[in-house]
Amino acid sequence: MDARFLYPLESCKIIHLLRHGQALHNVEAEKDRNALLSPHLFDAPLTDYGHQQVENLRERVVSSGLLKKVELVVTSPLFRTMQTAVGVFGNEDKQPSMKSSPLILALEVARDRNGVRPPDMRRNVSEYQTLFPTIDFSQIESEEDNLWRPDVRESEEEILARGLEFMKWLWKRPEKEVAVVSHGIVLQHMLYVFANDCDESIRHELCKRFANCEIRTVVIVDKGLTLSKEN
Repeated sequence: MDARFLYPLESCKIIHLLRHGQALHNVEAEKDRNALLSPHLFDAPLTDYGHQQVENLRERVVSSGLLKKVELVVTSPLFRTMQTAVGVFGNEDKQPSMKSSPLILALEVARDRNGVRPPDMRRNVSEYQTLFPTIDFSQIESEEDNLWRPDVRESEEEILARGLEFMKWLWKRPEKEVAVVSHGIVLQHMLYVFANDCDESIRHELCKRFANCEIRTVVIVDKGLTLSKEN
């Protein structure tokens, strides 16, 4: 056995990172990247194939027992990610008291790269609340999308800063096992926050591009907590 590290369980969190299922803009972009500028792809929904991907993953999550282990689901407040979050982790009977269905919380910091492209602009919160009654939108401050800008695309440095902000927020949460439903580039930058702590071979595999509806599980450790206990 090649045991590299040993940390107490209370200083660790298990994070399941999930990219949304195939969405309409993913299909159109494969034909023509300029399609991403089309207003017809505003807040793009899942395709039929994307729904099938979600159904397949739901079966895996249930059969593996993962659904019962996840204490919190954080989702990007875009249509395709919330469809994925509810489809995989939600309670299909819409019974909030059902123990097998974790809380699903929408967070702006988990949304896709902002600006220029209509697929990455969200709808008003009130519309989403009607469409997704089991999702908690209490952490979203603005009814309208005040973050998306028509003429400025969010930089990768800004996305990385968001990833760091999110991980700091997540660490303060009491839950020990959390699922995050977001977007490929955003999930990659969340992983980049910890990339320097990995061997190069592991870092390359861990931070590679996410496929649609791919779930990737990591354990994050608060080394400061472990050091303070040692001292």
